[in-house]
Amino acid sequence: MADDVDQQQTASTVEEPLDLTRLSLDEQIYVKMRNDRELRGRLHAYDLRLNMILGDGEKTVTTIEIDEETHEKIHDLTKWNIPMLFV
Repeated sequence: MADDVDQQQTASTVEEPLDLTRLSLDEQIYVKMRNDRELRGRLHAYDLRLNMILGDGEKTVTTIEIDEETHEKIHDLTKWNIPMLFV
């Protein structure tokens, strides 16, 4: 019985960098990328180089433009729904 508890505690602890990623399998995750790009989706698989396969994904790109007349920043969000995504 004590061995079962020790195995459960070992299976759910975060000791190495990829342990958190392993614990996030089949969970909704958020990935912040370069150039104001964001991904959200369910983590199906990953490897040691952090290539990931996301299902039910959503890609969001934020663009910022400056209005020439008012010199105000205009934030524009563009979203795509992607059924399966390789990152």
